[in-house]
Amino acid sequence: MHKHDLVYLTEDASHDAAIEHINEEAFGPGRHTRAAARIREQGPHDPSLSFICTDDGETIASVRMTPVMAGAVKGHLLGPLAVRPSHKNMGIGRELVRIAVEAARRRGSEAVILVGDPPYYCPLGFEKVAYNALAFPGPVDPARVLVVPISEDTHQRLKGTIGWRE
Repeated sequence: MHKHDLVYLTEDASHDAAIEHINEEAFGPGRHTRAAARIREQGPHDPSLSFICTDDGETIASVRMTPVMAGAVKGHLLGPLAVRPSHKNMGIGRELVRIAVEAARRRGSEAVILVGDPPYYCPLGFEKVAYNALAFPGPVDPARVLVVPISEDTHQRLKGTIGWRE
């Protein structure tokens, strides 16, 4: 059995090519047309809140966080989250989510939002956003819009458009 040497690190520019490869492998060429990708095109993600996992020095997973305004909430959009096929089902994605959400909480973010599968993300602390509460810059399945509410009144203020913020 192969012993893994997993290390979680804050993303930096030297990881860009590996992250692009991992995302291409996970999501294919259509990934740039998704509503969440359109938000990311509006401005850069925050590398200080984005993380990678390496195994024996090779980048094998990544999660990025992009600053957003979601209605009246100053939060972060989590994603893309991707793990190389060789390292799936080892808890790496869950750990990257945990690290990113905790980093956003420490930074004062009011919420971490994503478009994803509720059965995967709800056990990680995400909750469904009210149906059609947020308008994305492209089609999105409202049942897949999830949030980790960090401030007490997050759900009440998650109404309106979601877009990149400085």
